[in-house]
Amino acid sequence: MATTPEELFVEGLKKSPQSPSVFLDVFSPKPDDRSEGCHHVPSDMVLSYISRMLMEDDIDDKPSDHPALLQVQQPFAQILSSPSFGSNHGDTEGANDLLQDSSGDERTLHLALSKSTYAVGAFLKGMKEANMLLPIANNGFRRDELVNQMVRESSNHSGAKKRYASDDHIEEEEARRTSKSLMMIKEPKDICAHEMLEDMMLRGTETFIIRCMEKLRIAMANEAEKSTRKGSTNAVANVVDIRTTLILCAQAVAANDDMTASKLLKQIKQHASETGDVTQRLAQCFARGLEARLEGMGSQVRQLRMADRLELLEACNLLTAAWSFNRVVLLFSTMTILQAMVGKGRLHIVDYGMRYGFHWADLLRLLASREGGPPKVKITTIGHPNLRPRSKEQIEETGYRLSKCAHEFGVPFNFYAIRKKWEEVSIKDLNTDAGEVLIVNDLMNFNTLMDESIFFDDPCPKDIVLHNIRKMRPAVFIQSIVNSSYGPSYLSRFREVVFYFTAIFDILDATIPRDSKLRVVLEQDLFGRSVLNAIACEGTDLMERPEKYKQWHARNQRAGLRQLPLKPSIVNVLKDKVMRCYHRDFLICEDGQWLLQGWMGRILFAQSTWVADDTS
Repeated sequence: MATTPEELFVEGLKKSPQSPSVFLDVFSPKPDDRSEGCHHVPSDMVLSYISRMLMEDDIDDKPSDHPALLQVQQPFAQILSSPSFGSNHGDTEGANDLLQDSSGDERTLHLALSKSTYAVGAFLKGMKEANMLLPIANNGFRRDELVNQMVRESSNHSGAKKRYASDDHIEEEEARRTSKSLMMIKEPKDICAHEMLEDMMLRGTETFIIRCMEKLRIAMANEAEKSTRKGSTNAVANVVDIRTTLILCAQAVAANDDMTASKLLKQIKQHASETGDVTQRLAQCFARGLEARLEGMGSQVRQLRMADRLELLEACNLLTAAWSFNRVVLLFSTMTILQAMVGKGRLHIVDYGMRYGFHWADLLRLLASREGGPPKVKITTIGHPNLRPRSKEQIEETGYRLSKCAHEFGVPFNFYAIRKKWEEVSIKDLNTDAGEVLIVNDLMNFNTLMDESIFFDDPCPKDIVLHNIRKMRPAVFIQSIVNSSYGPSYLSRFREVVFYFTAIFDILDATIPRDSKLRVVLEQDLFGRSVLNAIACEGTDLMERPEKYKQWHARNQRAGLRQLPLKPSIVNVLKDKVMRCYHRDFLICEDGQWLLQGWMGRILFAQSTWVADDTS
């Protein structure tokens, strides 16, 4: 008898009672002799430079046009044109032929690179000088053209089009995508982030989370021991003081009383610190937003500094280990899809706002091991049009990594990308096939949609997107939301932000040591950016407009969606995980077929599943 998805997860729990991972048996790491550090950096830099030199079809303003760079490139150009390199041409076409051999054999690629190793070593010093001469503001690569190609492919579903991954082209595609991925890496930290992303995809995120949870437990035990020796202090009065002062300052801002607001802001700053207690950290976060508001910097908030990519990846891993919300959201989505795929052979996931796609790599691993063989999987990501240009590269990298994982696991896989306004995406853009199970997925991204139109007579973007999802008629629409509501006025929004992020900062204080540098990244860069935007911005500059789960419930019903009941088998597994693996003050419960998560009684996140109202 085939094993059901519920039994799969329960079996995982029984086999490894000491591990917090439901997927431990499935996600066991493969032996790998690569270290976790950033080794072989010079080699990666050389390959990156060679890729930039050879991929002429991706260059607008060729770096070789620069006179100084031409001089540096002269020796390497002679090497490329020599017969020993294996090319009959003096330009870069011979090298391109090697990189894009029609056989698609990886060994051919490695052999070609090995033959040029002696030349690369001699050229290393010149390469370093040449890199300094390359333009910084515009590196000349038309990455937006690559994304547009992905969109064109998704609208031309024929056997002749290129795909991110198909069984007969995977080697050739992998070589091409590897070179393009390396072109995007410039700094040592980027190389480290690239390696971490590769490992997380191939080994499974659970491996990293379990390791991080163990380190976190040890660190928290050490901090508790230090606190016991020093003695505890009562900061309740200080918490009430700061919160009251924040509200008074917001009232002065709403009343345009800049003098009073500035005076109160000065008091807040005196009790603010990035590395202090939880109240001081919260005050620091809100002080930045109030100051930006008073100085009229709301429209410039998007240009403020953020942590680098490696720090954010490490901080997000720490966050997933510290609190239960992320893992529950992803496991709920994964288990729901596994149940929908019982006995089915084709899966199509439409993902709004996908970034790194770790959870889809985990899903591919599970589907690969299911009884009867893996299904054919297609993922269509709808990239957010308001994100930074870097998100185009991120979509490219995510598509490549998921394709590589699917090939590694033996899952037939296609990846497509659509980059347009979410309210303009319809069933016509998806190229759905008969017999495939269509899953529409939102992982807390719809809170970025406007809840009203710029033109008052038009329907709001949130309602348009929900109506379009209904017309897609998915087997399941999985919705995950941030349970907060800003209200119609600045003061109501400010109060909600204070109460919501007070709970967030309390969680971080209870689960992550105060001397953790990554905790500062989470508080001041990740969550702090949301706080700053909510306090300092208005109109189209306001990036997030969350609503509570009962408001979304009413919206979904008005859009013609019908809620599905929660699966007891899924809920029981998730409740067990939260109780066994996380802090006792985390809350997980149900209300009106919504799965709710919170902290000390306050609901912070919610999930539910929906179908078109006329679906049987």
